[in-house]
Amino acid sequence: MNLPDEKLHESAALLSALRGELSRKLIGQDDVVDHVLIGLLCNAHVLLEGVPGLGKTLLAKTLGKTFDGQFKRIQFTPDLMPSDVIGHTFFDAGRNEFVTRQGPVFAQLVLADEINRAPAKTQSALLEAMQEQQVTLEGRPIPLPRPFMVMATQNPVEQEGTYPLPEAQLDRFLLKIRIDYPEPHHEIELTRQVTELRSGATLSVDDVQTLLKPEAVVELQHASANVTVDERVMEYAVAITRATRDTPGFSRGAGPRGSIALVRAGRAKALMAGRSYVVPDDIKAVAIPALRHRVAIAAEAEIEGLSVDGLIATLLENVPAPRT
Repeated sequence: MNLPDEKLHESAALLSALRGELSRKLIGQDDVVDHVLIGLLCNAHVLLEGVPGLGKTLLAKTLGKTFDGQFKRIQFTPDLMPSDVIGHTFFDAGRNEFVTRQGPVFAQLVLADEINRAPAKTQSALLEAMQEQQVTLEGRPIPLPRPFMVMATQNPVEQEGTYPLPEAQLDRFLLKIRIDYPEPHHEIELTRQVTELRSGATLSVDDVQTLLKPEAVVELQHASANVTVDERVMEYAVAITRATRDTPGFSRGAGPRGSIALVRAGRAKALMAGRSYVVPDDIKAVAIPALRHRVAIAAEAEIEGLSVDGLIATLLENVPAPRT
């Protein structure tokens, strides 16, 4: 089904307004903002990686405020239990019955802060929620609200007291987004915003505009799903993913979920650009965040100073893109 022009223009305008609100708070991180919005449009989840203080939590709180969704934060710690995430059932003596208490995962936007601080058992509590958009408590499946998005964060520097995410869970994230230090002029603006006429050291989201309801987010997701993908562009996305399995430097390539992620994210990228069809540049623009967590670099390549992102960038130069 082709996307009507009216719906296309309406969606592009809403996304431009959303981008503007997010960019006001996360200064100088336009690519990060775009990639988070792509995750939202794809009804998917994103993993944010960056050192402390770069605005990962602020970005999640701002996004939750813009679409009037229910936002909950889970601080992952080594002693966090699965029931602390999904909830539990207990016997209420006063009511003489079993009662189900839903955990913080029952929200439209869930911030899994420092997800790699919790052991694998607790991390895996999110797996069913992320994949099936439901939680099973006492054998009873309970659907999660729509839209449902997990934004997980991790610190790439501190490894003491952390537990690497299982590959199965990493694969559930549509994108792995890296947040780098801002440019000098952006850091000056950020410092001004935080310190000017303020006694605290954090940015408030109270002045963020609520632009749309959760139902409107679901409509945007439907619009993204209806963006046209030409067969040659589909073949290009698959060729990129398959190339990760044959390129020297990778010890493990991406599976079919890599191709699927490229097409889904490419559709969202096209919609944000106001187009009803995907072009090869859309696929290239999302290739690194869509694939970097689905591949593994070989030890000899790492010794030579190569990086996953660099290997993917080289691969993109070597896979021919359709020209017409």
